[in-house]
Amino acid sequence: MRVIEHIYVDGQFVEPHGRELLDLHNPTTGEVIGQVRLGDADDARSAIAAAKRALPAMSRTTKAERLQMLEALREAMRASADELREAVLEEFGAPLPFAGWLANFAADGFAGAARTLADFPLEREMGASRVVMTPVGVVGLITPWNANAGFICGKLAYAIAAGCTAVIKPSEMSAIQTEVVLRALHEAGLPAGVYNVVNGRGAEVGAEIAAHPDVAKISFTGSTAVGKSILRASADTLKRVTLELGGKSPSIVLDDADLDAVIPGVIEAAFANSGQACIAGSRLLVPEHRRQEVEARLKTAVETQAKVGDPRDPATTIGPMVSQTQWERVQGYIRLGVEEGARLLTGGEGRPEGLAGYFVRPTVFTDVTNDMRIAREEIFGPVLCVLGYRDEDDAVAIANDTSYGLSAYVFGDQARAGRIAARLESGRVVINGAPHDPSAPFGGMKQSGLGRENGAFGLDAYLEPKALLGAGAG
Repeated sequence: MRVIEHIYVDGQFVEPHGRELLDLHNPTTGEVIGQVRLGDADDARSAIAAAKRALPAMSRTTKAERLQMLEALREAMRASADELREAVLEEFGAPLPFAGWLANFAADGFAGAARTLADFPLEREMGASRVVMTPVGVVGLITPWNANAGFICGKLAYAIAAGCTAVIKPSEMSAIQTEVVLRALHEAGLPAGVYNVVNGRGAEVGAEIAAHPDVAKISFTGSTAVGKSILRASADTLKRVTLELGGKSPSIVLDDADLDAVIPGVIEAAFANSGQACIAGSRLLVPEHRRQEVEARLKTAVETQAKVGDPRDPATTIGPMVSQTQWERVQGYIRLGVEEGARLLTGGEGRPEGLAGYFVRPTVFTDVTNDMRIAREEIFGPVLCVLGYRDEDDAVAIANDTSYGLSAYVFGDQARAGRIAARLESGRVVINGAPHDPSAPFGGMKQSGLGRENGAFGLDAYLEPKALLGAGAG
């Protein structure tokens, strides 16, 4: 059994002050596969102090030096992609193709930040003044379990691109992935203290980072409830805060859509990463006059193409939930949907036949109304709700009738879909299954968060503009 006993502070693997050991489970089997020793508030303070010591030198680095750092980190992560994929399969249970994508996504985060930095003006002439984009300072980066390695690397990449130093609190449930990432990053040979990593609970390590006066900015990805607590904790020191939070994303099928082409994209939007995704298209909006047709095709497609099982089986499209707690949460929502009067089109409570881990039956509800809790609350599992709409205005109204606004999907004629997309209250709208664009900003409206990550908007979030009056050419 693997035991992870160290955190990373000031360029070294060190024994934490914290003493708690947390069990790590394989969600495919439910078996304990390891333990991680958790850091505490003392460890967080040590990491923050190391980042503060490293900040003056890091903040003075040139663009060329930062680009060299990002390239070294990218190469280190590329070399560890196979090991990281194995960790994702074992510890998180993502299906094989998605686990491979996640492993490569970690390295891609450094490449994306480098492309952004290469074209980003760190100094600008404005009138008679010169504006210098300066690093915001020590940043706290807090990452979730559903794509832990990718978020560690993506957030760290933009912090380094800006010349910041970082303290990272990854999900303690993803400690094996963190260990792979950390050993790879260590090989890149960056100066001590530029990044520091403390495994620990949010209530201790995360809370210390959020409240500490020497941390200038927080970037958090996770639940809306925790995001609100971080915002409150950051208020006393007026930290800059980027929050990428929950979602209840609509997928709108227009009445002109070719269902043979659209249904696979609808299922992918809903069930990608086994439904454990903040961007999951978990509300399917369909024209009332085509609803029976959509339901029939959807039922057939889910029952014949959505294969639940061993993540290492290439045919598997849906893996287990990350934990017993998450499995029970999803079961509770399936039970609630029935109690609320929604009709089960396919799936339901319990595990799929022959599976013993944290597996959920892919479930589709219909006869759903937008006031039901299954249509309003983030379930974070393979559960899809079908809602009917009368016309385009009704579809937009239903889609926007949510406290969230992270992502949305529109399927149909490209021009019509574009017009609908412009009316949706969402930080991102995917039109006809368009691929991920790492240069586009990512983040949410309403209670899906504050600020943006990725691209020029993401880099801006780690920089403060300093105006030097009289220093410009004008």
